[in-house]
Amino acid sequence: EPSPELKLEIKKMIIETLNITEVKPEDVDDEKPLFGSDNALTLDSVDAIEIIMALQRTYGIRIADQSLARYVIRSVNSIAEFILTEQEKNNL
Repeated sequence: EPSPELKLEIKKMIIETLNITEVKPEDVDDEKPLFGSDNALTLDSVDAIEIIMALQRTYGIRIADQSLARYVIRSVNSIAEFILTEQEKNNL
């Protein structure tokens, strides 16, 4: 189970990467889709690419497959779970 610290770190990374000034990390819901009108962040496909690149840089993970990328970045929770899974794989 991803820690609250990891989820907060992910939110901060997204906000910093996209230079979002009007949303605070605690305003972003872990469960809600990052792409869609019901979350504090209103992101588009260009944002998705930037988030994926930032995740790869920050956490040393690779997301090569486009459909996997869509699945991974659908919410803060899904990003956190993917990072944990990848880190566990790399530690074996």
